[in-house]
Amino acid sequence: MAVRMDLPHEKDPRRQWLGLRAKRMGQEFESLLDESFAYYDERGFACIEKTPEPMKPTKDIGNGKFIACYEKKAQPDYKGTIKGGRSVMFEAKFTSTEKMEQKRVSQGQTDYMNKHQLLGARCYVVIGFATGNVYRFPWEDWCNMKEIFGRKYVTEQDNLQRYKVDRSWNGKLALL
Repeated sequence: MAVRMDLPHEKDPRRQWLGLRAKRMGQEFESLLDESFAYYDERGFACIEKTPEPMKPTKDIGNGKFIACYEKKAQPDYKGTIKGGRSVMFEAKFTSTEKMEQKRVSQGQTDYMNKHQLLGARCYVVIGFATGNVYRFPWEDWCNMKEIFGRKYVTEQDNLQRYKVDRSWNGKLALL
């Protein structure tokens, strides 16, 4: 059977919808983190801010606008200080699949978190699943995932209860 190569590749509408849905859920997860950290800031418990995405402008198109590309990210998503002076860092990951893989944290992010943990910072990976559940892994546990869970990924079927993040009466995440 011959396959015609001159026809444009049609996109699968179901996959497009699933991708859009996953993107929207990831944005909601990030908004929940932003709101929770803003709540801590407003009450003087911590000042934790989102790390800006590093971009490299490639073309100036005028009126303060430009075309840019993302440079490889090497820092965690959120950094700040909790009351008392200790540094804290959070790498946030969301998945619409059933598992969260350890390799989702890049080598650059791993190096950065290791360096700051050695200096006394509290470092965490916060993961969100499509179920709405959120888990906070201490950096050491994230790095030792294979020893703890027997593999380099976790699912919600694993015993994650000790990592589960509660929500307060106002829906904010109890991350600290």
